[in-house]
Amino acid sequence: MLFINHDIGWAGRLMLRQFPRGFRFGSATSAYQIEGAAHAGGRQDSIWDVFCRVPGAVVRGENGDVACDHYHRYAEDVALMADLGLGTYRFSVSWPRVLDGDRVLPEGMDFYSRLVDELLAKGIEPWLTLYHWDLPAALPGGWTNRDTASRFVDYALALHDRLGDRVRTWTTLNEPWCSSFLSYAAGIHAPGQTDAAASIRAAHHLLLAHGWTVQALRAADDHENELGVTLNFTPVISASQSAADRDVARRVDGTANRFFVEPIMTGDYPADVRDDLAGYWPDDLVHEGDLAAISTPIDVLGVNYYTTNVFRAGEAEAGPTPHIAAPDAVQVLRDLPQTAMGWEVDPDGLRRLLTWLHTDYTGSAGVKLVVTENGAAFDDQPDADGYVDDTATRLEYLRRHLAAVHDAIGEGADVDGYLAWSLLDNFEWALGYDKRFGIVAVDAELRRIPKASAAWYGQVARTATLIG
Repeated sequence: MLFINHDIGWAGRLMLRQFPRGFRFGSATSAYQIEGAAHAGGRQDSIWDVFCRVPGAVVRGENGDVACDHYHRYAEDVALMADLGLGTYRFSVSWPRVLDGDRVLPEGMDFYSRLVDELLAKGIEPWLTLYHWDLPAALPGGWTNRDTASRFVDYALALHDRLGDRVRTWTTLNEPWCSSFLSYAAGIHAPGQTDAAASIRAAHHLLLAHGWTVQALRAADDHENELGVTLNFTPVISASQSAADRDVARRVDGTANRFFVEPIMTGDYPADVRDDLAGYWPDDLVHEGDLAAISTPIDVLGVNYYTTNVFRAGEAEAGPTPHIAAPDAVQVLRDLPQTAMGWEVDPDGLRRLLTWLHTDYTGSAGVKLVVTENGAAFDDQPDADGYVDDTATRLEYLRRHLAAVHDAIGEGADVDGYLAWSLLDNFEWALGYDKRFGIVAVDAELRRIPKASAAWYGQVARTATLIG
């Protein structure tokens, strides 16, 4: 179980850390956050295009219509990655850019084909994520509709037909917790619903789409593709040893973490989570064969980690919450530095997470772990030329978390890579462009200006060596 009942402090120490041979260093982005070109080549609306038009849904009514204009500037961005020395690029595909219903959109497919070719020409491994939240808006019911899982398989196979000869690593989903509980229960993300039962349906159908797609891609490819999924993990600590605090932490952990990793890795939902959600769980949700499909073996588990949370039991929250099994959970902040998101900086939480995953799930199954997102937003202050010296903030955040990854490897965790979030400052979903996670600044003229953290991280990537 991921929640723990006491805080373990991180003690930094200066040392030379060499990462294993073949360890992947790179960066990550997502389509809607950087591409722009909202209707180029016949691209259809996604649920995020629609959500951004809802008054008050996004800060200042901002959207991804232009974003970083990566659609037109991808060659510049790939060259930037190559100059930094990054060896892997994890990007996502916009489903409504490549398919209009069942009809393939040639211009969208051509864009991703050019992107892959550019990456390969620069010696960068393309890592493709099929779903990073931009569901076609035209699909009836979204993820609450079981048929969406079938449509997702069709989408994946169409993309594989075009790119499968060159892309070896495929991720089905990014952060299904966000696409279900945050989106259908809390209403914070698209499509902005606040229905607990709908969020459970969405979560199950997302997992079903994952399992069916892994099966389909295995059958479609004669090569040794690397298939997996990326989950976001937020380790949970109980504020005290009281029974109430321990129980609320267990319930938060159940939906935030174990709801997804356990069916994928063990073939069943946790019994305590099913009990906690009994009042919302649809009777017709799980069909015969669903859990066998969801637990189809994978090669790599992507781990997105940003922070660790402490909870105590309190009064039930009146409004919508993603913690549908724990509306009485109250977050407690510790005496730790925070990012601009208000998230505590807890690098040792990443070490604990990776060792827990390896020990309880992935190690015995021979599944590799890769940190597919880790990074931080800070209130960057560029100088007159647009340069950001983030040495004391983002660079230090990355350094400490990379040290935690190295420590986890030293403790036996099979960790195969680290992809910094994010390559570029971009559209941060409901928070618009306020929160800047990039190691490369993007200014009002869309100039790319590497920050101090970019040069530092590039040196680590080129040498596979961390000092500190």
